[in-house]
Amino acid sequence: MSEIITSENIFHSESRVAPLRLLPMRGTEELTEKINHYLTSWAAGSFYAEDTFIVESDCPRFSSGDGKGIIKSSIRGDDLYIIIDVGNYDCDYKLFGRKNAMSPDDHFQDLKRIIQAAGGKAHRINVVMPLLYGGRQHRRSYRESLDCAWALQELQAMGVQNILTFDAHDPRVQNAVPLMGFDNVMPTYQVLKCLFRAFPDLKADRDHLTIISPDEGAMNRNMYYSSVLGVDLGMFYKRRDYSRIVNGRNPIVAHEYLGNAVEGKDVFIADDIISSGESMLDIAYELKKRNAKRIFTYATYAIFTNGLDTFDKAYADGIIDGVFGTNLTYRTPELLSRPWFHDVDVSKYIAYIIAALNHDMSASVIIDPHEKIRQLLADRK
Repeated sequence: MSEIITSENIFHSESRVAPLRLLPMRGTEELTEKINHYLTSWAAGSFYAEDTFIVESDCPRFSSGDGKGIIKSSIRGDDLYIIIDVGNYDCDYKLFGRKNAMSPDDHFQDLKRIIQAAGGKAHRINVVMPLLYGGRQHRRSYRESLDCAWALQELQAMGVQNILTFDAHDPRVQNAVPLMGFDNVMPTYQVLKCLFRAFPDLKADRDHLTIISPDEGAMNRNMYYSSVLGVDLGMFYKRRDYSRIVNGRNPIVAHEYLGNAVEGKDVFIADDIISSGESMLDIAYELKKRNAKRIFTYATYAIFTNGLDTFDKAYADGIIDGVFGTNLTYRTPELLSRPWFHDVDVSKYIAYIIAALNHDMSASVIIDPHEKIRQLLADRK
């Protein structure tokens, strides 16, 4: 029977798969350092104690854009965890003398290069990819590609045994690789902990708080928040113009609300991605028309592709009171400096899961945070 993992017994189990190694891809150095800090502190004083679990690597490119993957130390017989952020557009390279920002395609190609460099040497290859490559192109309409499914099958064919992702746009993409380990994790506890710390006067009960789903696709994650907090749930659904495509999607005509009155109540809205933020702000303005008190929005990946000006204005006008996002993907220094943005650190959570996988311990208690949320609410009371 698998042992339940804790920080006390995490490196005192004899069931380790192989020596642990972390390999950060470009743009994940800060996150990997935090993960490594937890793992080395837990390992201190045990047989597995090391100064660092990090393995250095590089993916240099020629001026023509061609590249290669290099691992700078031995990984033979190791349990390798490659950490990658395919959404980090702050990374760049020279292409025919011009600076070229790395796209998700560039990051994914570098991941495959590193896997090739590790092939036949590492005992096991695992990929920690919080923002799932191609995750927004998870299903086919008419003559379209299936990017996410194909990428997962490609990684499986290259020898990857486990993929760890967070809040996948549609976790059913794992059906493309039913024989490969695929964990889709939700950082619900970390988000609520950050929310209550930032707004200690927030009352998480049915009379003072309502959870709102921004659309039908986000219902599952918002239903979970509603269930663990014991508060009401409402939903907006998007009426789209399916006769046109703008910026790769059918434009939204209107947001329609289904649910109980929100007058005088705080509102929490959760989604996987804030891209342009247009949809989230439309909902916030609609809720203010219904006399909602404070509005808190959360997205696992707060990428803000169209800049921050509209959110600055909404905050200044009292429409939104806080926006929460995780450190699982790149956030600009400008975003981190905003008074309305709250950064949710998920590095310790990742460290727990990596340690569980490395020691063949049960990760079910880690992945299901219900008990920790219950204790968090009990402590507040």
